Amino acid sequence: MIERIVKLGFEPDQVDAFIEVFEQNKDKILNFEGCSHVKLLRDINTPNQFFTYSHWESEEHLNNYRNSALFKGVWANTKSKFNQKPEAWSVNRV
Repeated sequence: MIERIVKLGFEPDQVDAFIEVFEQNKDKILNFEGCSHVKLLRDINTPNQFFTYSHWESEEHLNNYRNSALFKGVWANTKSKFNQKPEAWSVNRV
């Protein structure tokens, strides 16, 4: 299993719009083949800083999602709201 963490920073006036995009798509992401968990985390000290946290059966499943129309649509709608370059990590539990 792969755990994926993505750090996202948004323009302050775009935070509510981002949350809406996430809420509209989280069940679709969770139902994507190979995804067993997805959640949104918000930095306590920086309210326009978020992290998505998801579990994927394999790197192949994650890559299939990243190459899907669902991801491309969500990403296109999300990236216009950024105030910094996103960062991402794929990790395994130790």
